[in-house]
This record gives sequence, structure tokens and C-alpha cells, in this order.
Amino acid sequence: MPAYVVVDLEIINHEEFEAYKHLVPATIAKYGGRYLARGGEVQTLDGDWCPKRFVLLEFSSVNQAKAWFDSPEYSEPKALRERSARSNIIVVEGV
Repeated sequence: MPAYVVVDLEIINHEEFEAYKHLVPATIAKYGGRYLARGGEVQTLDGDWCPKRFVLLEFSSVNQAKAWFDSPEYSEPKALRERSARSNIIVVEGV
């Protein structure tokens, strides 16, 4: 069953975040993930949630998404993200 990683980011250090953006795609691809949305315009349709930067990833399963997130390949980019942005990240199982 597919799984989706939903990311809501507020960039606080643009220079470091640029480095993150260059490192992370290869780690996602290695675990079979792919971008469905990445940093495009966000329009709130209902409620007050309005991410500053929104990313949506698709993986083959929740386990695969978690394997990527906890992987050694993602550890360096993850540290960059944690220094350069405030983030909320969830994984949701698809149907």
C-alpha cells in the first residue's frame, strides 16, 4: 500500500537549505520514493493551515518511507534540514 510523506517547512537559513535541496533527492530515490509536490504555490481552501513550503513524497509503503527517513544516507541531509528549517513531517498510509 503506498505511503505519503507530508512536509510543512519554514526555511530559516536559505543558504544551508539550498545545500539540503541538492543532497536529499538521491536519498529519496534510493528508497524508491518520488516527489509529488515540492515547493510549489500553496493555497488554503479551508481552515488556517498555510505551509510556507510544502513537500509531498510517495513511497511504496510506510515501512519504506520510515526506512528512508531513518537511513544513514539521509542522516547528513536531515541534520542540514534541522539546522536550516522548522518542519512538521508526517507519513500517512494511502488507499
